[in-house]
Amino acid sequence: MKNKLSGLAALGGLVYSTEAGRMCPDCRLPVAQCTCKQAKPVPAGDGVVRVSRETKGRGGKAVTLVKGVALDADALAALGKQLKAACGSGGTVKDGVIEVQGDHCDRAIELLKAQGHTVKRAGG
Repeated sequence: MKNKLSGLAALGGLVYSTEAGRMCPDCRLPVAQCTCKQAKPVPAGDGVVRVSRETKGRGGKAVTLVKGVALDADALAALGKQLKAACGSGGTVKDGVIEVQGDHCDRAIELLKAQGHTVKRAGG
């Protein structure tokens, strides 16, 4: 039994605690109190923000997608919140893409241009 436990510790240690939730694998603290803040690097793009409308896989409902914004995760979430408020609808930020419910391409383009981004309309 002793060998089995030492083998588990060598594989990475504590992953989840019922008291604190998910644990950071590097600093061994709860993710909310993580000191290493495993920040993902900002994706390097061509500097052009692309705004498109998509209905695929959403039961025919339109969604406005904003891709290519070169911001970190916190700033991207704040921009997503601004876009949702300006459009008066809900949405989310997933994998560096801002999704706003509904067809709001024109409003999103106006807001992004006002903030100084280079914006293109992608798709039809």
